[in-house]
Amino acid sequence: MAIGYPYRVFRYVVAIDGISRAGFSEVSGMNLSTAVVEYREGDDLRNTPRKLPGLTTFGNVTLRWGVSDDVEFMEWIHSVSPDNQAGPTGLVRHDITITLINDAGQTTGPAWTLINCWPVSYTIPDLSGLGGEVAIQSIEICHEGIWTTTGASPGPAGTPSPI
Repeated sequence: MAIGYPYRVFRYVVAIDGISRAGFSEVSGMNLSTAVVEYREGDDLRNTPRKLPGLTTFGNVTLRWGVSDDVEFMEWIHSVSPDNQAGPTGLVRHDITITLINDAGQTTGPAWTLINCWPVSYTIPDLSGLGGEVAIQSIEICHEGIWTTTGASPGPAGTPSPI
């Protein structure tokens, strides 16, 4: 009988609109929360309120990676914020899929797809003449939902909504 060990947090792949991106050193902040709405009618015999589900919110996700010559993320950031040459070019949304990799190196583990993502924050690394660390930049992404799949290879994440 094979033992099903849990997946490790250090083996994963990030795909944006179905295209794998290498080099992310950290993905953090994936969560969702549903608010509780309390309700009670005046003639209810129970002395406690009923609890109903309210709005569901999704936490922003932060992606961290080493600084390189890749400019695609900066172009995405400038779609919602101005640069020193021009104003925002118009909101561009992407779907992002994070898939865990199993011990054999296969992307058949659990996957989470973040729907309609766009950048809300970009952090440039601190620089020091005495430092020896890798320069790590980060981008914070907001999104409108999480789809979860299990045991599937990451195919195209789909096209973002036209909103």
